[in-house]
Amino acid sequence: MRLLITLLLFGLWPLTAHAAKKVELGLEPPVTRTLLAEAAKLLNQPHRGDNLWRAAGRFCEAARLGSIEAQYQLGMLYAFGEGVPAKPEVAAALFTQAAQQGHYQAQQMLETLQLGAAEPPACVLEAGRLPEKPVFTLAGGDGLDIEQHIKHLPERKSWIIKLVKTMAPWYHIDARLALSIISVESNFEPGARSSANAMGLMQLIPETAERFNVKDAFNATQNLKAGLSYLRWLLARYQGDVALAAAGYNAGEGKVDQYKGVPPYPETRQYVQKVLSLYRKTQHPVN
Repeated sequence: MRLLITLLLFGLWPLTAHAAKKVELGLEPPVTRTLLAEAAKLLNQPHRGDNLWRAAGRFCEAARLGSIEAQYQLGMLYAFGEGVPAKPEVAAALFTQAAQQGHYQAQQMLETLQLGAAEPPACVLEAGRLPEKPVFTLAGGDGLDIEQHIKHLPERKSWIIKLVKTMAPWYHIDARLALSIISVESNFEPGARSSANAMGLMQLIPETAERFNVKDAFNATQNLKAGLSYLRWLLARYQGDVALAAAGYNAGEGKVDQYKGVPPYPETRQYVQKVLSLYRKTQHPVN
């Protein structure tokens, strides 16, 4: 959170949106120039599996070969957990390497964020070593999966559980995933309203309610119809990737597409972690 706030205050937040135009090829020798160009192409593609992680791999190899731009770009990925785990201290090590060789933006990052440095990642230090992948664990919170969790709900909410289990299959959605989303969204309260005016069981914002023709967002059946329709659409869009579908439900598909993965917002990452810890699956069938 401190990292995000600092970036916003100092106007550096746009640097975290890794578009190909941000990768400077400059006077790079042919080998590293090719690697940087490949990484830029991967960063600019719509989400398809591990594009960000594969881009990190190209940056790792180019950084190991001495590319200052690759050191900076890989540092940005580690700073915000895009394609690799969020490790600010590793990012600081990469920024330090680049800044010492005159990279202005890397120096800006170091001066603004004041991060403590560690060693560069192993993929930079060892030839052929692949970068780490970001990890969303399937356990967390109170350690209960969704079936265990709903057993502890008050009796007055049992009708909601039954309604969800009835309706979810109509939309080809695993009821356990729908229940996990609802648990995090509203804790099964049909009358829930957030400070952002999200309403009902699946916390529909007015735009989503209008998109799916909902007349009364506090009506459980109408709310579920819209929420399940949207969730089904997200699952199809992201090829059954539960983390991306959950991120899209929380932050909007536009943000998932922009960052080509789970957006680097603490709230969204915590939301995804909570859903996965309840659902305990990372993939959902797509019919």
